[in-house]
Amino acid sequence: MPEAPADPAEESATGTPSLNIPHVQRAPITDRNGQTLAVSLPVVSLYAHPDELIEVRHVVEQLKEILPALDVKKTIYHLEHNKKFAYIARNLTPREEVQVNNLGIPGLYFENSEKRHYPLGHVAAHVIGGVDIDEHGISGIEKYFDDRLASDRTPLNLSIDVRVQEVVRSTLIDAVSHFNAQGGCAIVMDIHTGEIIALVSAPDFDANQLNKTSMDARFNRAVTGDYEPGSTLKLQTAAMALQSGKIHLWDRFSTTPIHIGRFKISDLSTDHFSPYLYFPEVLAYSSNPGAAHIALDIGEAKQQEWFKKLGFLDRVPVELPEAARPIYPSQAQWKITTVLTVGFGHGIAEPPLSILRGVSTLANGGLLITPTLIPAKNRINPVQPIRVMPKTTSDQLRKILRLDITRGTGRKAEAPGYYPGGKTGTAEKIDEHGRYMKHTNITAFAGVFPMNDPKYSVYVMLDAPKGNASTYGFQTAGWIAAPLFSKIVLRVAPMLGIYPNFADSKQIEEGLAMPMQPAIPAGVRALGPDYDPGEMRLEMESAKKSHHF
Repeated sequence: MPEAPADPAEESATGTPSLNIPHVQRAPITDRNGQTLAVSLPVVSLYAHPDELIEVRHVVEQLKEILPALDVKKTIYHLEHNKKFAYIARNLTPREEVQVNNLGIPGLYFENSEKRHYPLGHVAAHVIGGVDIDEHGISGIEKYFDDRLASDRTPLNLSIDVRVQEVVRSTLIDAVSHFNAQGGCAIVMDIHTGEIIALVSAPDFDANQLNKTSMDARFNRAVTGDYEPGSTLKLQTAAMALQSGKIHLWDRFSTTPIHIGRFKISDLSTDHFSPYLYFPEVLAYSSNPGAAHIALDIGEAKQQEWFKKLGFLDRVPVELPEAARPIYPSQAQWKITTVLTVGFGHGIAEPPLSILRGVSTLANGGLLITPTLIPAKNRINPVQPIRVMPKTTSDQLRKILRLDITRGTGRKAEAPGYYPGGKTGTAEKIDEHGRYMKHTNITAFAGVFPMNDPKYSVYVMLDAPKGNASTYGFQTAGWIAAPLFSKIVLRVAPMLGIYPNFADSKQIEEGLAMPMQPAIPAGVRALGPDYDPGEMRLEMESAKKSHHF
């Protein structure tokens, strides 16, 4: 077969046209340990200069005998309507290349090119993303770093650890199947550097078959999905309360259902709380009215200020183009009802990675980190952590996080020897019409381990799980998400160089202990019955809304 003539725009050194289609090899992508996640392999493509072909239909018929997958009708149309250049087939095998070459048909040429290959298939597919037929990134890391991958052949090293990624993936997929959920996600992150060690969304897909994958499977629930956080967001209510200096651990808050117009904020019918709970009890038992009252005492301005400071009102900063912006009320709409509902984790929707970033900040000493898929050592001009609270406040919050597992709703998240802390979160799903769906929940758990020396944060979420015999029919986070968190911690901790410590258990637990009902310092008037600045405002607002409706 004759050599390819040049593109009309190019000439050789002698001035003779010759087709030398320039091609830049795309760089590989590896995990933090050098394991290949994406690599371009050499392939051969068949193309034609249609104006050089004699009897196009006969040529296509001959090619069909060698290339069974060739669409005859489409190829003939393509060749008859593109006189200068037309691809016929890509990714020919060596045998096919030889057989086509032996036909000796003028006007047919071969192009040495490459095809992206993902050797681990499903592993980290949502992170890596994919490329189009011309090797241009169209999603994930492939798109975010498209220019870098196309211009620099040095492997792009990610923070992902495929060992941890696969363990998290298999554990999550088992849970999705066991609870017949619509999907789910899980994330593991270094709380000091922001490095994402694992990020999984289920269902997932084989990255080699991206063009054949459904939109549901391609949807990255970890960064693209916006979900009401439920009680995981109560941790932020607690943080802003302690940070304000207005509220203390010994203050008490009403658990009586809140009626404001036609809205009602209450706890589950199975909860039988005291009329007033101490601050730690509100968090451990996850009282909705209690958290709403705390938020009300903080007020609109401070709540918005805190959410803005923690990044909850912006797109979560990570190297994935699919990262979504949160959904929240406008400043004009951010009134008392919003303060109350956001206070216990509703009325606002956030990507899971944003929630995990916030929890990591509470446990790492009070520094807001930037999530990243690039190892700290490889980052150019990294964003420095921003202090949003003193370490003393973070130390109090770590104890509250631990309390939720030792004595609260997160008991099934316990991982013996690792002393984790965290918070359950259950929120009713919202349908396409903006209405809450009864008995259809988003169940989540956001936590950190080990709480005596925090290193990693973990977020798990199941979308619309079904309760079964193992949960006695319950479909709340304490029964579904908390055990999933525990399984992941127990499996990945040793991979991350963290091993269970039973020898120092007594000392560690004493260091993390917090009384559920802290003593009131002498001479201090604590918030509680007959003394809560927010109560009077709530009564006035409730009366106004009741009259309006």
